[in-house]
Parts: sequence; C-alpha cells; structure tokens
Amino acid sequence: MNLSNKVVIITGASSGIGKALAYEMAGKGANLVLGARQYVTLCEITQDLEKQFKVKALAVQCDVSIEEDCAFLIKQAILTFGKIDVLVNNAGISMRALFNDLDLQVLKKLMDVNFWGTVYCTKYALPEILKTKGSIVGVSSIAGYKGLPGRTGYSASKFAMNGFLDALRVENLKTGVHVMTACPGFTASNIRNTALNKAAQQQGESSLDEEKMMSVDEVAKIITGGIEGRARTLIMTGQGKLTVTLSKLLPALLDKLVYNVFAKEKDPLLK
Repeated sequence: MNLSNKVVIITGASSGIGKALAYEMAGKGANLVLGARQYVTLCEITQDLEKQFKVKALAVQCDVSIEEDCAFLIKQAILTFGKIDVLVNNAGISMRALFNDLDLQVLKKLMDVNFWGTVYCTKYALPEILKTKGSIVGVSSIAGYKGLPGRTGYSASKFAMNGFLDALRVENLKTGVHVMTACPGFTASNIRNTALNKAAQQQGESSLDEEKMMSVDEVAKIITGGIEGRARTLIMTGQGKLTVTLSKLLPALLDKLVYNVFAKEKDPLLK
C-alpha cells in the first residue's frame, strides 16, 4: 500500500506510539484522523502535521472505552474525507499489580480500553475499509503471547485482541481487507507511567529501565512498513521472537525465565 493520500485513523494518538505513527505516516503523505481523550494536545499535533507535511489532519476527542465515542470518531472520518483506508487500533493502558492484591476494576478498565476499544472502532470502520480493501491494525504486545506477572489484565486484554484480529483476518481472506497484529517489545513511552496500580490509580513512574527499550519512532517505522507491505504479524524484537518460540516449544522453561526477569524490576512484585 502506498500511503500517499490514504486516510488513516489512529487511536491513542496524543502521545507515545500513536503520536509517532501520526508523524511517520504524514511523512508518507497520508491524511490523518487522530483520536484520543486529550483534545487540546491532538489539535496541536494536527496543526503541526498540516504545517510540516502539507497533509490534512483531523482531531477528534474520543475515549475508546465508550462505544458512542468510537462511532463518532469513524463518522467524523467519513464526513471529512469520504473514505477510510487504514484503522490503527493503538489506544491502550497497562497495569502493575499482583492479581491477589488488585481491585477487579483494574481488569475491567484494561479490557474496556485495550480490547473493547479495538472491537468498537473496528466494528464501525470495517464497512468503509471493505470498500477500499484497506487495513485494520492492532497494536498488541508480546503480553498477548505470554502472560506476564503483575500484568494479568494487560495480558488478558492483549490475548483477547490477538484472538479477535486472528479470527477477523480469516473472515476476510477473500475480501481484500488486510488485518495486521503488531507486537512491539518494551517501548519507551508513557504507558508504564500511566499504568494502573492495584487500586486502579495511575502508578506515576516506570518500574523498568526505559533507556534499554525501543523508541516510539522505531516502532512507528516498523508498523508503517508493515502496513505498506501488508504484513500479517510483526514481532519487533529478538526477545519477543524468542518468547513466542519458547511459548510453543518449552513453555515451562519460559515461565521460569519470565519470572526471573520480572523479579529483577525496580520494587519487584515478585519476591
């Protein structure tokens, strides 16, 4: 897919991977519809994109956990541009708490944003994407292949997203619609700072070494390349590829390796 003059919707576009994707795709000539809760920030981003890249960009305030907001996001894209070529389901939140200690609201919030947000946006965008034989993308995680300690809700939501996209891909094998699951490794963004603690409040700081992680710009380039090449699945790091392989071949060994990694994080949950 050549992204020039294509219409791309990105959720969670006010920061992190979503914002980086907006700049990467604008650089390829795509017109953008950016959705997020932070409307003022979105407006600043769209103005900068239009000035810098001479593309058209629309900011839409949207909480993806609310079905009506997702329907409104898609409607605004159609009213403004008349078509949709790509939907990138990027909006997401994380968590950090042992299941035994947490309030169940944590899991509910994670599923509402990460899973249901993807479902809602895809449901309303799919009829238009069928017309353009475009792309539906889910920004998932290695946590969608291997459950991570202290991230039960995050892992569950990403497993659910992966299963949803996998089934959707098979349903659309003959329609021309491209469905891609993108799984970054640990990425230096604000997702860990906004991760929910056991009381469903933002934890405010990262428990992992952000300096050793992928940058959001790296992730955006890989995802954009995957859309252009209509890739099926993107596992972006060697660590991620090893995790997926071991989960199939040596799952018990992987359990121990993952435990050891998370036992070494700052203020570890695993003692």
